[in-house]
Amino acid sequence: MSFDEANTARDGLRDHLKQNGWTYIPAATLPRTEGDVLVEPYLKTALIRLNPEIARQPDRADEVIYRLRAILLAVQGEGLVRANERFAEIICGGLSMPFGENYRYVPVKIIDFAHPASNHFVTTTEYSYAGAVTRRADNVLLVNGIPLVVGECKTPVRPAISWIDAAEQIHDDYEVNVPALFVPGIFSFATEGKKFYYGAVRAPLDAWAPWKEDEDEETPSPIADVMDTAMNLLAPATVLDILKNYTLYATDAQNRKIKIVCRHQQYDAGNKIVNRVVDGRIKKGLIWHFQGSGKSFLMVFAAQKLRLHPALRNPTVIVVVDRTDLDTQINATFHTTDIPNTVNAGSREDLRRLLSQDTRKIIITTIHKFAEADGVLNDRANIILLCDEAHRTQEGDLGQKMREALPNAFLFGLTGTPINEVDRNTFRAFGATEDESGYLSIYSPEDAMRDGATLPLHFEPRLIEYHIDREGIDEAFSTLTDSLEEDETRDLIRRASRRSTFVHARERIERVAEDIVRHFKESVEPHGFKAMIVCYDRQSCVQYKEALDKLLPPEASDIVMTLGRSDPDEWKHRWDRSKEDEEKLLDRYRDPLDPLQFVIVTAKLLTGFDAPVLQTMYLDKLMKNHTLLQAICRTNRPYSGKSFGLIVDYIGVFDEVARSLAFDEKRMREIVTNIDSLKDQFPQMLAACLAHFPGVDRGVNGWEGLIAAQQCIPTNEARDAFALDYINLAKLWEAMSPDPFLATYKGDYRWLTQVYESVRPVNCAGRLLWKKLGAKTIEIIHENVHVEGIRDDFDEIVIDEDTVRDLLENRDEHTIKKLEIQIIKRLRKHANNPAFVRLGERLEQIKEQYERGFIDSLEFLKSLIQLARDVVQAEKEVETVEEQQQAKAALTELFEEARTDTTPVIIERIVTDIDAVVRAVRFDGWQQSNPGERDVKKALRGALRKYQLQNDQDLFDRAYEYIRQYY
Repeated sequence: MSFDEANTARDGLRDHLKQNGWTYIPAATLPRTEGDVLVEPYLKTALIRLNPEIARQPDRADEVIYRLRAILLAVQGEGLVRANERFAEIICGGLSMPFGENYRYVPVKIIDFAHPASNHFVTTTEYSYAGAVTRRADNVLLVNGIPLVVGECKTPVRPAISWIDAAEQIHDDYEVNVPALFVPGIFSFATEGKKFYYGAVRAPLDAWAPWKEDEDEETPSPIADVMDTAMNLLAPATVLDILKNYTLYATDAQNRKIKIVCRHQQYDAGNKIVNRVVDGRIKKGLIWHFQGSGKSFLMVFAAQKLRLHPALRNPTVIVVVDRTDLDTQINATFHTTDIPNTVNAGSREDLRRLLSQDTRKIIITTIHKFAEADGVLNDRANIILLCDEAHRTQEGDLGQKMREALPNAFLFGLTGTPINEVDRNTFRAFGATEDESGYLSIYSPEDAMRDGATLPLHFEPRLIEYHIDREGIDEAFSTLTDSLEEDETRDLIRRASRRSTFVHARERIERVAEDIVRHFKESVEPHGFKAMIVCYDRQSCVQYKEALDKLLPPEASDIVMTLGRSDPDEWKHRWDRSKEDEEKLLDRYRDPLDPLQFVIVTAKLLTGFDAPVLQTMYLDKLMKNHTLLQAICRTNRPYSGKSFGLIVDYIGVFDEVARSLAFDEKRMREIVTNIDSLKDQFPQMLAACLAHFPGVDRGVNGWEGLIAAQQCIPTNEARDAFALDYINLAKLWEAMSPDPFLATYKGDYRWLTQVYESVRPVNCAGRLLWKKLGAKTIEIIHENVHVEGIRDDFDEIVIDEDTVRDLLENRDEHTIKKLEIQIIKRLRKHANNPAFVRLGERLEQIKEQYERGFIDSLEFLKSLIQLARDVVQAEKEVETVEEQQQAKAALTELFEEARTDTTPVIIERIVTDIDAVVRAVRFDGWQQSNPGERDVKKALRGALRKYQLQNDQDLFDRAYEYIRQYY
């Protein structure tokens, strides 16, 4: 007996899939010819079974199949990915046909995603298809006669053969020569019985990925491991879930359409988020996925599934980032993937308006836009916050503002670098005590490198050795400071001895630049990669640019940095770019053929920047913890021919990298659990601070109130005692923020903070002295500090899977009247409905309380806002007939308001025509579907054209918004 691909990998998968919900039918007995991509009898049976309108007239199924065949035939002209996108759009619910009563358009269900068992799941082997040539796939999975997954197997017993050979056969042969077979496909897989990889249509081989096996079970052999992996990924429910919720189409930098299918960590975390929200009991969760493992796409997948989930009743998903550049990046990710109903809250007023209007979309914003959100903006429970880079501002006062604005929202933090410190702790802010180790989902550095989602990092220390001419410094410095007092001299020495003084030494910069160029030409450039230089500060960036320009053509490097107000005009002229110009520069950098080889940075591009061609980072800046880890991970993105990211260290940071990776999960869990003990301490510590100000009225503002406070601590001793108590209180506040518990104490804490800042000493004399003599002092040091050499004889340090495991195992620690009028207008539309009569009575009661002085204007406004929300909710629950009357009434009102001398007199006829054409093409959930929105807009434009109103864009926009709301 011998082993080959047929009797091992191919048949093993066949037999395991039979146990996993798939029915095995030999390819020879399938009711199809080799010229058919689809098994049309199976598809027709499913269409009749799933669609009552087709069941009443079965030949309608042929019309649907004809539409699908047309896409298969168009693949040669429009390309495989575009044809694949159109096919997926239809089978995921984007097709409506005039099969209803009076030729009304109704949605056609091709696959039943809500009830997977209602579908017909078939697995087969040796599935032949004859296009221009004939090709035969080893394993094919069909749902309702549609081939959704194609697999290719190779033998496990020939050492020169691997899964790559199978994947190449799919990518380079099958998809090129018989593309129609892959038009319906979600993904393809390849295996040789030892490894199992899958990839989207036309995905390059380095984008194929493994699927995570169950880590709790040990598999006895490689082929058993492959079978277990296949059972996991190829389970019928998983295949349909990926098709519906975890597949995206995007446009890359070269303007090419690409398909993206989730990786296992994105699928796992996305479903855990969705399941937690649907369950509703636990309101938060922390997702730690290592830098570079695809958190942006995870948020897109999660937002997409949350928005489409029927149990969540049209939720709002808010993606929160903490910096403008991440806001730009996340917006680009969502918009390039063409996710419907995505808006950007570009200002604080935008955010307030979207939330107060109860917008049901995906909203992208920054945490800072919650700064002026005083009080509740929306108290719905089906609001889900996805906070990117959760470890920073979301933990402080802005995070508290965000939580107060959306008190019932679900809160999920996503981070690549969790922080475990007393005053800044990702786990306390987002982790749920119900989750093991405080995480809802973990994808560690070890996991990412094992799967090839990120590359190992190599560290190459190249430390600079100095010779300091102490006698020369002492002599020059003595002459400079002859006329100074002893304490002034001491302050000058303290400032001059700062690290920045030595870092900026011209000779040092020039020697390091020479070493960088030499290393780059020898080790980086020959492989087609690029580099980044991370500098101490903006001045260092300019110094490095000047030094590089002496060694390389000026176009080989450029600076990317944020300029300060006091920076020289020359810097601003050269490097103060608009967002658009900066992105054009970075696109050039990502292009391997562009001569731009170095970007020089100090703070920008160290987080959220993706350029796979970047392989080497020359590091000349001290960083630590999450900041360092985020920075060095710019180099770990997979790229053709790249096997590792390289950090060339000129300043000595490896120990900090080790500490950044060593997270103490036990201590993290304790901090999450013991937050209540901090709550017990806070009131006493606050009282101790306030005790320094007996009898002071903290409600008095301005200079009078500040003088009264300062007079209570008139001496240095009194101020020092207050400062000590305040600093301890501030640490506790930072440790607990943004816990809602602190809301009660916010006023007192802010008052104490302002008093503390008003009495904190400032050494003005020292600053003036430095301004006078500092430049001369630096000049003395630079003239007497010489670089003897750059040591490159250290052992290279590799941060790979094994190193990370060792580090982890051996660790030591956000006009009243007008509103009243709007409510009255909406109530009048439902004058005969008892529910709205009761709401009208509530309005009268609120108005009476206000007019009689029982409530102030603020309480009146709050009551009106709540009433407005209740009116909107009641409108969503009115009877269908009333909805239809309401829709026409709303459109009639719109056209009455917009009527001009040129508007037709018979408005009722316009409204009736619009109502008819919109109802003909709309279907349930059309607002969340690109084809649905497109068809409704087309129908509306046609109806307006009939009355020569098609060029009135404002009218069109307003009418379309009414249609979205009422249909």
